[in-house]
Amino acid sequence: LQDQFDNLEKHTQWGIDVLEKYIKFVKERTEIELSYAKQLRNLSKKYQPKKNSKEEEEYRYTSTRAFVATLNEMNDYAGQHEVISENMTSLITGELSRYVQELKQERKSHFHDGRKAQQHIETCWKQLEASKRRFERDCKEADRAQQYFEKMDADINVTKADVEKARQQAQLRHQMAEDSKAEYSSTLQKFNSEQHDHYYTHIPNIFQKIQEMEERRIVRIGESMKTFAEVDRQVIPIIGKCLDEITKAAESVDHKNDSQLVIEAYKSGFEPPGDVDFEDFTQPMKRTISESSLSNSRGDGRSEPKFGGKSKGKLWPFIKKNKGAGPEDFSNLPPEQRRKKLQQKVDELNRDIQKEMDQRDALTKMKDVYIKNPQMGDAASVDQRLAELGQNIEKLRLEVQKFEGWLAEVEGRLPARTEQPRRQSGLYEAQNPSAVNSCAQDRESPDGSYTEEQSQETGMKVPATDFDDEFDDEEPLPTIGTCKALYTFEGQNEGTISVAEGEMLYVIEEDKGDGWTRIRRNEDEEGYVPTSYVEVYLDKNAKGA
Repeated sequence: LQDQFDNLEKHTQWGIDVLEKYIKFVKERTEIELSYAKQLRNLSKKYQPKKNSKEEEEYRYTSTRAFVATLNEMNDYAGQHEVISENMTSLITGELSRYVQELKQERKSHFHDGRKAQQHIETCWKQLEASKRRFERDCKEADRAQQYFEKMDADINVTKADVEKARQQAQLRHQMAEDSKAEYSSTLQKFNSEQHDHYYTHIPNIFQKIQEMEERRIVRIGESMKTFAEVDRQVIPIIGKCLDEITKAAESVDHKNDSQLVIEAYKSGFEPPGDVDFEDFTQPMKRTISESSLSNSRGDGRSEPKFGGKSKGKLWPFIKKNKGAGPEDFSNLPPEQRRKKLQQKVDELNRDIQKEMDQRDALTKMKDVYIKNPQMGDAASVDQRLAELGQNIEKLRLEVQKFEGWLAEVEGRLPARTEQPRRQSGLYEAQNPSAVNSCAQDRESPDGSYTEEQSQETGMKVPATDFDDEFDDEEPLPTIGTCKALYTFEGQNEGTISVAEGEMLYVIEEDKGDGWTRIRRNEDEEGYVPTSYVEVYLDKNAKGA
């Protein structure tokens, strides 16, 4: 390849370009890995349960816990892609970038030496050509001088001095030709030696170095490709572990356990309704109403068409609704739900007491320090705060006792509370204005609440005027606005009402923080729907709006 110097220079430059292209490829791969990892982390963060939110309660189910485990493993999975990016950057991109700079310098040095050797042999060749041309010229000059001398010597008219002069000139030219010949011979011998060294020593050595440089480049790019695969292979076990954990989380989903949690969360503690008693209107007897016909049942709408109709919302025509927050003792809730709420309230108050006691202990220690070291502070400055904490603790303890009493009542440790007898109202009153028969009944509120009412059966006929006076405050709630159903809702529980998407209804009670809004379709159909299922438009001048 001694005559392919220029082609070798082009090829080695192409090799460096290939190396730089591969570096760019790996760099873009690392950017993709980082972007992918970032998107995975954002995705995992987006679907993580929010702290102190309603969503957090949903994650007590095994299926949702498995989902959280999947999100956490996806976060770790994203971390492995970051590791791939970091390792490729340090082991491939960084190393090859430094190697390319070294390779460029080495290539530049080798081709500089090659060009220098090429220039040297060209210089030697030029010197040889110059010596050859000088020898040729001197030979020609010697021949002309010899011919001129012979001509002068043969001419009888030329003086002896001119002949002698021509003879000396001829000898001089011959001597110069001999000197040029010797110089040409020496230059030729030197050039041949230089040319031999150039083609058999210098150039082969330079080309050998270039070949070694090129082979190192090829080996290096091959090793980088192997590293490219190894970086991925190193994280495969960890990625596999992440996937194994996701599989394990999926296998931990227990449908029976989740179903039991739903039952525990929503069971009301009410018994199913009894049979409806036959009411014989053919006999001239006072009409009585079976306790079971007005009890807390899901069949009220079927047993008393005048109460149910198409809506499941008006199953409690005799309950006086609270226009505001629920009662403090949660008596508006079913027994089981009430017990849970009371227990939560007791636990919350106990935590507050512990917090206040911790503050009191800290201030007491601070006061002791001030007493022992007056220069650090005035001990009397904390007395007022200590007194306030003592009062707060006493108030909280009284609250705990109150709620524990209610809790004991619910759990059956104390006799059940009784309320004053109430008379029936609602549609039955409208149909029988001259007489009202009351009966003991347990009633649910639309959100699963209930009240316990006891009364004695009486055969007395109550004048309608007395009845109306006693139940003036039992009038239907006024409308405070309208709402539009955003989604279809099947009201299958007591107190709820079914609505169709796009339906317009009246709002009679706002959401009190429990996620339910009370609405009315007509005089006989009212109930509760999830607040998130409707868009409410409140009247500005409505009471309580």
